[in-house]
Amino acid sequence: MSGSCPSPRGREQPDADLCLIARPLDFIAEVHLRERQICALLDGLVTARTFDRKAAVSILRFLNEEVGVHLRDEAEDLFQALAGLCQEEESIDTVLTRVRADQERATALLPEVRRALQLCLDNGGSLSDADREVLAQFADRVRRHLIVENAIILPMARARLTRADLRRLASGMRSRRGLSGTQELPDAQ
Repeated sequence: MSGSCPSPRGREQPDADLCLIARPLDFIAEVHLRERQICALLDGLVTARTFDRKAAVSILRFLNEEVGVHLRDEAEDLFQALAGLCQEEESIDTVLTRVRADQERATALLPEVRRALQLCLDNGGSLSDADREVLAQFADRVRRHLIVENAIILPMARARLTRADLRRLASGMRSRRGLSGTQELPDAQ
């Protein structure tokens, strides 16, 4: 990461490229890629014979540090902006309701996912069958909303959001991460 990029709350190497916040839809797409990678790590834990501590730490770090602000980026800025710009026949309200429901189902499993992973890390044990099922359900629910977000919401946002909307989205994202700066959007956005 270059020296001109913002640094989040004292972290030296963030997982998502914070330089992309100036292009907020690209940043959201990158976080979605990270979510897919986390789902793959969860799949590995579910099927592994031995507990992968490094994968569990990566998953917990993402769940504890990144997912909450990402969900706020979407709920507080992206979804609200889209709801106000789209035509009734585009049924964005229906799409957003579906995504929010899938996100809520996944979020409801977060305490169990965190507990299972932390318990294994603390005790050096392995996942129970019940824990494996929770991890699999969580990954499945995350993938469900990512499909809709990547196939419908982000393309619609790219078509509908104005430069002013994108600046507001970027500003909210920087604020949630404790970053300063007012980088302008490049013409490509």
